[in-house]
Amino acid sequence: MSSLLHTINQTKLYFLRNPERLNALKVGTAMAIQIIPLALLGNPYIGITLVLGTLAAALSETDDHPQGRLKALLLTLISFAITTTSVLVLKPFPLIFGVGLVASTIIFVLIGGMGERYRGISFGAILVGIYAMLGAEHSPNWYLSPLLLCTGALFYGIVSWLFLRMHPWRLLNEQLARGFQALSVYLEEKAHLFPGLDAKEKEVGQRLAMLNINVVIALEKCKAVINSYSQEETDTSVLAPYLQRFMLLQSLHERAASSQERYEVLKQRTEYKQILEGFGELLNQLAKAMNMLALSMLTNQKYEHPVAINWIIIALEREINSMAEEDKQLLILLLHNLTRSHESLLQLDNIDKSTALPRLGIDQRTLWQRIKVQLHWSHPRLKYAIRLSACFIAGLIIIQTFQLVKGEWILLTALLVNQPTYSETRRRLYQRVMGTIVGVVVGVIIIQILPTQAGQILLLLTAGFCFFYYRVLNYSLAVSFITIFVLCNNNLMDHSGVEKMLPRILDTIIGAALAILSIRLLWPDWQEKQLPKKLSSALLNNASYFKEIRVAYQNNTVAQQDDYNYRLARRLAHVSDNDLSLTWSSMRVEPKKQEELMQHAFTITYLNHVLLSYLSALGARRETTTQTCDDFNNIVNQIEEALLEAAQYINGDRTQPLDWNLKALLVELSNRIKSMDDQSERQQLRLLYNIAGVSNKLLKESVMLCPTSKNIT
Repeated sequence: MSSLLHTINQTKLYFLRNPERLNALKVGTAMAIQIIPLALLGNPYIGITLVLGTLAAALSETDDHPQGRLKALLLTLISFAITTTSVLVLKPFPLIFGVGLVASTIIFVLIGGMGERYRGISFGAILVGIYAMLGAEHSPNWYLSPLLLCTGALFYGIVSWLFLRMHPWRLLNEQLARGFQALSVYLEEKAHLFPGLDAKEKEVGQRLAMLNINVVIALEKCKAVINSYSQEETDTSVLAPYLQRFMLLQSLHERAASSQERYEVLKQRTEYKQILEGFGELLNQLAKAMNMLALSMLTNQKYEHPVAINWIIIALEREINSMAEEDKQLLILLLHNLTRSHESLLQLDNIDKSTALPRLGIDQRTLWQRIKVQLHWSHPRLKYAIRLSACFIAGLIIIQTFQLVKGEWILLTALLVNQPTYSETRRRLYQRVMGTIVGVVVGVIIIQILPTQAGQILLLLTAGFCFFYYRVLNYSLAVSFITIFVLCNNNLMDHSGVEKMLPRILDTIIGAALAILSIRLLWPDWQEKQLPKKLSSALLNNASYFKEIRVAYQNNTVAQQDDYNYRLARRLAHVSDNDLSLTWSSMRVEPKKQEELMQHAFTITYLNHVLLSYLSALGARRETTTQTCDDFNNIVNQIEEALLEAAQYINGDRTQPLDWNLKALLVELSNRIKSMDDQSERQQLRLLYNIAGVSNKLLKESVMLCPTSKNIT
């Protein structure tokens, strides 16, 4: 008996530790309940159509409060009913059908731009419409297919809601866990800088900039889910533990992203190699701790902080105290920063009940205002809507011209491959085509091994489970499994699965080609043209972050109940840094890319992330001191003004030659550091010197993007 309970407990933990695995189990369970009895009773069409409704509903689902989930389900069913009914009624009239498809696609895409909840529903509505097209020939009555698809969606919605009601706070724990896991990976990569090789420092820095994207995205999703819950919960105090964890994650991220010094001097001296390796191990242990915290949140088990962290900190303190005074100062701030992270993790459950909940930014615009902002030709959402509808029209023309059987697969591929940017679309193209080919080959082989109905039902459910498990982790593999899923669907309905697979490959290639052509020909928005705009935004947000850091030191806002302006400025600075990193990453796969510009973009992206790291270090230091060095405001003002002027110049808002020079400030700071006796002020001056130094380099690189860049001194 104890062995059975142990097995059950281990199985439970196996699914709880992985949100994708648990979600795949939920979808697979809903599919199994529908397909198994109906297929065994000789009604595979009904069972498979229900399953397709479940599939579309699961792909439409977003993280939401249980009450919000019910509202979303109602909207999903309404949109599914409208789409599927329109398809079946208008399909015999090609011209009207084409006009309706274009209009509905544009409307649904714009509705999706109103928010995350609407984006999932609108995508699902377009998807289920294509499913209705594919299954139209099997429907004995025009109304049966829409009814079954909506019923499948309703059934899954109820199952999913019941899962959520059993553990209503599970979604918050999952999103927070993803944030801590992303930060854990970031720290593991940062550990490579200690001791590290100077030649590899830029490569590690660039990888850190890309990994920072995952952390910031996770933070944004956490904020969205917390806002969803706060809008539905009347007693917001129940959100306190989750909001505290979110604030902890933000604070840990600021410290993790911070960089106090450049350690070239220490790296060149062999006697300090061991202590630098100690810092690397400390970062690895903190990464391990954050991963353990994430797992504890997923499994609802008590978090056990690693004992080794405290030992490492004590050892590093002893080693630092034995160093020469000048060298010691290079590492004191770093150790203090990491020690604060260690202490925060130790105290994570000590919530001050008297502390008011801090604000999180909520979009206050009306639904019409959110749609209206998209209704101009320069908006990327409207461009995407027109590109997608153009693909659908081209696909319909090809289907009608060549009388393709099940040619709607072209439209399905175009929907899944077409993305807002060229780089995303190109990546999806390769993933979709290769995944489909692999799925066909593997699926046909397995079908020969499992020719029975029971074997194919088992294969269908396994493929469905694996599709949802790998959908986020590995899209190519997910495509292979969904291809096997479709093969089984066709085989169960009319034993034509194998015969239809080769035409499906051709349809996939055509749909993928339409997607890539649409973004090449219709408003491609090459990222090299977006680089100056993204850089200008990054400089402006860095300047705003710097300003809020200065205000925090002056007003001691860390001791107040809410520091919303500071957190907003920090968030926007990180979002801009992410945009810059993504722009550089996208430029790498664009056609006709210029190698010189690529290197220039790489340098700018790297320097901006370094600048943000130094700003984060200065911001994190406000938690323990509000003491500022002499002339602190004047130093900050000079750097801030230089960043603002450069941003305006790059954005075209400033036509006069730049009139700034941080060289004089750097010389002044260098002299003051050498003559400074007070260690606290000296450390702060070092940070300001590093901020000024990297700002100077970044600004020189930045203005080279402008045709009048020679005006810079």
